[in-house]
Amino acid sequence: MGLDPASLKIALGVVAFTLSLLFFGSFRRTRSPYSGWWCLALVFLLAGNLAYLFAGTSQQIWAGPLGNTLLVTGAFSVWAGSRSLRLHRTALWQLLAGPIATAVAAALENPATNAWSGGLVYLAMMSMGMTLATVELWRLKPSASHAQRSLALAAGILAAFFFCRGVAYLVEGPDGPDFGTYLSSAATSVVTLVLLVTVSFSMTALSNEQLIDGLNERATRDGLTGLLNRTAFMELAAREINRLLSAGSVSTLILADLDHFKALNDSYGHAAGDTAIQAFAAACQASVRHTDLVGRYGGEEFTILLPGADVESAEVIASEISRRLAAAKSPDGIPFPTVSYGIAPSTIANAEVVSMIAAADKALYKAKSLGRNRAVCATS
Repeated sequence: MGLDPASLKIALGVVAFTLSLLFFGSFRRTRSPYSGWWCLALVFLLAGNLAYLFAGTSQQIWAGPLGNTLLVTGAFSVWAGSRSLRLHRTALWQLLAGPIATAVAAALENPATNAWSGGLVYLAMMSMGMTLATVELWRLKPSASHAQRSLALAAGILAAFFFCRGVAYLVEGPDGPDFGTYLSSAATSVVTLVLLVTVSFSMTALSNEQLIDGLNERATRDGLTGLLNRTAFMELAAREINRLLSAGSVSTLILADLDHFKALNDSYGHAAGDTAIQAFAAACQASVRHTDLVGRYGGEEFTILLPGADVESAEVIASEISRRLAAAKSPDGIPFPTVSYGIAPSTIANAEVVSMIAAADKALYKAKSLGRNRAVCATS
């Protein structure tokens, strides 16, 4: 006896509705973007399957294209949720490009009489959305729960299934024997049901992990600039300096201070000072390497650790930061301040972060006494 597609779609809708309630409960508790995106994905899945129930009726002209579009939106919502686990945002155009292409393709292929209008584009977009989700999930760092691996496997299976459906559709059409038997809508509903159950087991673990990661991020980052705060910088820098010392390598620390910052606050207000600090932080992030550590040491002072870099490289980076800050567009014509730098290599400070900061601070004091807006290297 064959599987009844309509009954399976209703069963899939019931499961999707139930899981969406569970995910929404998790989202309300944790405010995890991952749970929120999965709520949306399940709502789109539920709505898309309900639209398919009108296939073969006079409402098919809108139900078919709408069902395709909603399901593709659901697939790309899964991708957006997977990106959120890596703290990446998804732009609106990235989310809607696939669904819009699906809707246009379905509208151009006589949806009133063709139940599979836009079918090839729909299958391609479903495969693409789940493939992108698989890649994002696989890029996650392994966690204690290993939930992301099972979820990546589930997304990969669904992506492969839709890819195979697309190939069969292209080769033999929707009325072909393989497409109608092994890759039919009923088979799709069964596969989706099984994988949704898999997702439900991993949801709580991943949502909690995302919540913990978010709390850790806020605990180690400066709220104004997004740079490492003082405590986090000191801990990470000490660890990195010790690692380099054991490997026989050096590092260099830069202590930066915005010149005449108090005068800027007094003349233009604290909002202007905050803008200047944010502009300097952006200049730092654009100038350093991804292996470097940048932190807000306090007020208008910043620390930068350059692993494996010598004094000459530090001077080049300090110059580049100042160049970027000077070129940055300031609001309302308020001039950004210049910057003074003290530079200390690990070779003269016993390879200890506290000693390196003390040496850099003496060099910074000298830079200010020489007229500011310059970098001075610490001497033994």
